[in-house]
Amino acid sequence: MSLLLGIDTGGTYTDAVLLDEARGVIAKAKALTTRDDLARGISGAVDRVLAESAAQSADIDLVSLSTTLATNALVEGQGGRACLVFIGFTETDLDRAGLRAALGDDPLVVLPGGHNSFGGAIDALDLAELDRRLDDLAGSVSGFAVAGHFAIRNPEHEIAVRERIRSGCDLPVTCS
Repeated sequence: MSLLLGIDTGGTYTDAVLLDEARGVIAKAKALTTRDDLARGISGAVDRVLAESAAQSADIDLVSLSTTLATNALVEGQGGRACLVFIGFTETDLDRAGLRAALGDDPLVVLPGGHNSFGGAIDALDLAELDRRLDDLAGSVSGFAVAGHFAIRNPEHEIAVRERIRSGCDLPVTCS
C-alpha cells in the first residue's frame, strides 16, 4: 500500500489526512495546535490518523507539511521584525506585486548575485553590504529571510548568505 500523509498546522487545530492514491482519503484526524512546541500537535494528529486507519508509518511514501500560522501572523500584524536579504534582484523588483509596501519599515539588504533559470550565476555574490550591516541588524530584528534570484535552480548564494548570517549572530534564518 502506498500512502500519502498531509499535515496542516493551523491556528487552533493541526489536521492530518492519510491518502491512498487508488482509494482516496482513508483517514482524517485533528489535534490541538501546540504553539509552544508545534511537534506535539503534529505528533498528536499523526498518531490519531494512523490509529484510525490502522496503517503503519512504513507504508507512507510522502509527507507534506503546511501551516497557516505564518500567513495568519502576517494578516494579523503579529510577529517579529525580520530583515529581507534580496540576492540578484533589482530595486524595481521590490515594487512588483507590492513587496516594498509589504516590507513596511522592516530592513532590507540588496546583494548582487543570483542565478538564471538554468542555475548559472548572473553575477558574483558580494557580501560586503551584509557584512557592513550585520551587527546592527542582529540587534534590531528577530530573524532573517533570504531570497535569491532563481535559488530554486541553484541555492548556492542563499546558502552562502545563510552561513554568513549564522556565523555573525544566533538569529533564525529562512531561505526561500
